[in-house]
Amino acid sequence: MGVIGGGRQPARLRSLEHANESVEAGADLEPGPSSWPTLTAPARAWRGTFRERPEDFLVEEVPIYAAAGSGDHVFFQVEKRGVTTLEAVRMLARALGRGPRDIGFAGMKDAQAVTRQWMSLEHVDPARLEGLELGPIRVRAVTRHKNKLKLGHLSGNRFELKLRHTHPSQDAAGRSALDELVQRGVPNYFGPQRFGVRGDSWKIGRALLAGDFELALAHFVGRPGPLDSGSVLLARQHFDAGRYEAAARTWPRSFRDASKACMAMARKRTSPKQALFALDRSLLRLFVSAYQSQLFNALLARRIAGVDQVLVGDLAFKHANGAVFSVQDLQAEAARAQAFEISPTGPLFGSRMTRADGEPGRLEEELLQRAGHRFEDFAHKGSLEWQGARRPLRMPLSELAIQRGTDGEGDFLALAFRLPAGGYATSLLREVLASS
Repeated sequence: MGVIGGGRQPARLRSLEHANESVEAGADLEPGPSSWPTLTAPARAWRGTFRERPEDFLVEEVPIYAAAGSGDHVFFQVEKRGVTTLEAVRMLARALGRGPRDIGFAGMKDAQAVTRQWMSLEHVDPARLEGLELGPIRVRAVTRHKNKLKLGHLSGNRFELKLRHTHPSQDAAGRSALDELVQRGVPNYFGPQRFGVRGDSWKIGRALLAGDFELALAHFVGRPGPLDSGSVLLARQHFDAGRYEAAARTWPRSFRDASKACMAMARKRTSPKQALFALDRSLLRLFVSAYQSQLFNALLARRIAGVDQVLVGDLAFKHANGAVFSVQDLQAEAARAQAFEISPTGPLFGSRMTRADGEPGRLEEELLQRAGHRFEDFAHKGSLEWQGARRPLRMPLSELAIQRGTDGEGDFLALAFRLPAGGYATSLLREVLASS
């Protein structure tokens, strides 16, 4: 893969050139969420529809700690509809005359839903936040704390989902599938919302890993796909044709980052790398994280049948405290896995990630080879460092409740449940809901 302008390729890019040709072939990575295997039998599911409107999906964060009630940081609970967390942060920052980075939050929440999450802002009059409404955003509660709210500072999320067009005759099979998930765990796939509207943000992260900024930028603002239409489609076509300024003007207002990258390319002697690094680093880190997530999903798909079992060499996750340890005594740890005290983990590849041994380690190394990588490829430094982590292959399902009801849109089946932080409700739904 070359770099715009030609010339000698960087050593790192040359070393990955053959690997990226393999990745571009899509080994084990191209299939999307519809292709990921499930744990429960496909026949044991409700048939129906979901998320016909945002109100059919309610999610509320469960904080990891209660606010102290005093301190320089104002904590406020936001309810939003139809906007992403980052969009909500930008709207709130603009209304309060602050920078988006001043606002802390614990997790990213879906746009196509009603979501409630806590945010924080230092040195602000609480009265400015109490009852604040900004179109699809409103503040529900305000308190104080001593520290800024940071990513990961949440215990989990409670969900209330309304499934439409299901039939009561399917309830027994659906409940049976849910019972199995309570016992064995929910496969901890990253949901499709992790990968953007087009489902390809992981490809941007893959290109960033390879140091191919031309390809990363092309995936971000060019290369029209079947899900693109209207001005978005036209903006991508402009970019691919080299009409960067026209592309910048064509992007809808909500695509600020795409427009900014195109405008940067319209300037003379701007490289794709400079255009990308003109964007907020948090956005680039989201692309990096998306590729880590895609690789994790590919590994989980290979281990789905034994997602509730540990193997010798596994790095097991303790659900009580989040600690991770190497499995050596299989007999003892198998019993703990059956009791849901521990679970096997999969890789979020990075320079600081602990590698599994034995058969689990072999599967992870084989996945990397098929994707065209080596462990050393993740030793990025600087603002896009791939630190890595371990993530449990399954998650506990708790506080489960099922109820039928009727509202202004008709009959529905309501599912209420809790998942730990980082878990996706869509991972549960794909186990129990089949499309009509």
